[in-house]
Amino acid sequence: MQRFYAGWGALLLMLAVAIGAFGAHMLKTAISADDLTVYETGVHYHMVHALGILAIALAAGQWGESARLRWAARLMLTGIVLFSGSLYVLSISGIKALGAITPLGGVAFIAAWLLLALEAFSRRESRR
Repeated sequence: MQRFYAGWGALLLMLAVAIGAFGAHMLKTAISADDLTVYETGVHYHMVHALGILAIALAAGQWGESARLRWAARLMLTGIVLFSGSLYVLSISGIKALGAITPLGGVAFIAAWLLLALEAFSRRESRR
């Protein structure tokens, strides 16, 4: 689990950088300033939650694997697709209906962070 999610976290970070660079260089003159802000919000949340997946991978290595950690990583990935993905497509296409999908990604992010917190609080500190 640790290597699997560390690999996916790294790939998602690479993708966030590429998508961000595309927006900064190719979309700056192609879409409105407001749409570019929406796009950049998607990149920001994409980056933060890809780092979250890396944090989950590190936690799995430190604490051991668990269903909560697995679900936290899955929910962060789902959030990236729904939240950031909908913002990317919305800002480029102008299809406002996609804004209805964005909050579902936000809920996935919140649930993922909650699962990570519950896992952390459920672990007993080792006494040496």
